[in-house]
Amino acid sequence: MGQVVWEVGAAYEAYVGRWSRPVAREFVAWLGAGAGRTWLDVGCGPGALTAAALGADPARVTGVDRSPGFLAEARARTDDPRAGFAAGDARALPVAGRRFDVVVSGLCLNFVPEPGRAVAEFARVTAPGGVAAAYVWDYAEGMAMMRHFWDAAVELDPPAARFDEGSRFTVCAPEPLAGLWSGAGFTAVRTRAVEVATVFTGFADFWQPFLGGQGSAPGYVASLTEPRRTALRELLRSRLPAGPDGSIRLTARAWAVRGELR
Repeated sequence: MGQVVWEVGAAYEAYVGRWSRPVAREFVAWLGAGAGRTWLDVGCGPGALTAAALGADPARVTGVDRSPGFLAEARARTDDPRAGFAAGDARALPVAGRRFDVVVSGLCLNFVPEPGRAVAEFARVTAPGGVAAAYVWDYAEGMAMMRHFWDAAVELDPPAARFDEGSRFTVCAPEPLAGLWSGAGFTAVRTRAVEVATVFTGFADFWQPFLGGQGSAPGYVASLTEPRRTALRELLRSRLPAGPDGSIRLTARAWAVRGELR
């Protein structure tokens, strides 16, 4: 299995993007930022959090991402003149210091090779009195669609455990997130869970996103021979909690953190 790729907006949307929008809306409501603020969305991806921030009546929202594909998707989806997008790395943001009232990052921080450097950059660009906040999926316990997938995959192929986000992403829990924020100099640091329903119309609706090749689990599926892929698919089919109508009701939990800059 090669390097995990995040580039194609449509594949991301089918996999986890559709669940990211309600999380983004609840996260923005939790921040409670007043109208007329300047926002920076770090690792904006296809623009789910940017769209939620625009609903908070900001003066301006700037989205930054390393992926040309995601930036193109975000621009295509966003026709609000208050939004703009730029290429950049979370560890070296292409913006001036002390510029933004609200700095946010959604479902991105665990993919940054040095998250401490990224959070230090959040502190650098946050204006005095501003807030910086982020959220990440709870891969270890709270992202049920992935937990079901990796539990089945590892049962059939124990070495697959090395690709499981639940063990690879150590920042995806309240304590390490709070530690990153405190270490960067933020005060009044708080964390909370954000949980949303993830309802699939049937097994095909659950399984199809894993065939998109984008992300750790879809990348793993793409690496399998057809017999091994079939075995994994059928084991999952036998275990998922389907209702009388065939629908599969799961939950997705993210951990959020916020802090203030004095």
